[in-house]
Amino acid sequence: MRLLIVDDDALIRESLSLTLSLEDDIEIIGEAENGRDALQLCKALSPDIILMDIRMPGVDGISATQLIKDKHPGVKIMMLTTFADKVNIQNALSAGADGYLLKTDETATIAVKLRTLISGGGVIDADVLKHLTQPVNPLMNSLSTRERDITRLVAQGLTNKEIAAQLFLSEGTVRNKILMIMDKVSVKNRTQLGVAYYDMTGTIS
Repeated sequence: MRLLIVDDDALIRESLSLTLSLEDDIEIIGEAENGRDALQLCKALSPDIILMDIRMPGVDGISATQLIKDKHPGVKIMMLTTFADKVNIQNALSAGADGYLLKTDETATIAVKLRTLISGGGVIDADVLKHLTQPVNPLMNSLSTRERDITRLVAQGLTNKEIAAQLFLSEGTVRNKILMIMDKVSVKNRTQLGVAYYDMTGTIS
């Protein structure tokens, strides 16, 4: 996967770049220190996935996420930040972030989560989920038993192929079901769907 790292802290960028470049399937194609530069590099370098900090001078990570998703919707964006508060989490997901991790995670864990995201799974840090307890989303109650099963597996980070194998469905059926479910509960991506499921049940198990 082609990875762009965006963080205003040069030491963090250097550390992430050094350690993640040791992974055989990760190619570090660039670094940016703010959201404006990230947007320009995204256009120039066509990354598969972006590790995006939130608090940066000028254009912050949340604004950059929305700008990049508007112009390059196929690029995956993984927020990597120290902020686990509800406002930042919800704003990032609403802007279109595909995943949300904390900088306290080990680099090996980040690499695993990047692979999950690029393969179609949803990713959100377990500690982050603790900050997202909200009243039940009433729209979730409109889902059928099979749709709830699919949503539960999406919340666990499974890919379409893995969900299909567990539920004895075709991968195409799972893909279509997920699109219909996201439309029903008014979310934009798999990570938001996982959060909606957590809101309803208080668990992702």
